[in-house]
Amino acid sequence: MASKMTTSKITKERVEKYLAEGKRFDGRKLEEFRDLKIETGISENAEGSAKVTLGNTEVIVGIKMNVGTPYPDSADSGNMMVTAELLPLSSPRYESGPPKFPAIELGRVLDRAIRESKFIDLKKLCIVEGEKVWTVFIDVYSLNDDGNLLDAAGIGIVAALKTAKIPKYDSEKEKVLFGDWTDENVPLSTEVPLSLTAHKIGEYLILDPTKEEEDLCETRVTIGSAKGSISSMQKGNLESLKIEEMEKAIDLVDNAYGGIFKKIEEQLK
Repeated sequence: MASKMTTSKITKERVEKYLAEGKRFDGRKLEEFRDLKIETGISENAEGSAKVTLGNTEVIVGIKMNVGTPYPDSADSGNMMVTAELLPLSSPRYESGPPKFPAIELGRVLDRAIRESKFIDLKKLCIVEGEKVWTVFIDVYSLNDDGNLLDAAGIGIVAALKTAKIPKYDSEKEKVLFGDWTDENVPLSTEVPLSLTAHKIGEYLILDPTKEEEDLCETRVTIGSAKGSISSMQKGNLESLKIEEMEKAIDLVDNAYGGIFKKIEEQLK
């Protein structure tokens, strides 16, 4: 145990030395993302699906829809739910069984980012007010965790939703015709929300950490925004952030938004 802690301390000192020079072990700048690749339509059964590769981190996102009853406080709106499963094949740190805190946190942070941004027009998913509405189920699965699953999954959700089709619904039989889709897309806002995370190591803030960097992170803040308008914010880990650090984190995310958004649009064409 002592050897492991000493090694960790030495690694952190080396990382901070590099950060002080404005670079990282893999040659990137502090605010630079790894290569991003997006594949859509990877599932024949989902209403929408995407695989995101961010460096060596890989996630799959699937969209399923079903008809159910609306919530009492939103009788004229559809429902949405985000869940995440961290598969053991993606990291030796994950085990089979009921979701642990990291998976629950991932799902809740991303649920909030999509919900608060109003990206999905839930009112257009109402079939019969107070009786029947569409529910959008968003499922995230990790394939390989080499850091920053949060941002990779957030990008995957956006890509999967933008390519999702609403299935046909037989109103007489009150039955969803799964596998038979309409020409209607899931109703989305033109303002595309991205959930991006700033991580703090020592006195430095970085974007898109590798797993090694993520392990050394003292705290992080995930910011959901669209074109400079912040819709959600969630801090993780125990350490606090100073006001000036929070302002810098917001600036980092704001500056990164345009580049990531452009890459998403290019790869979805």
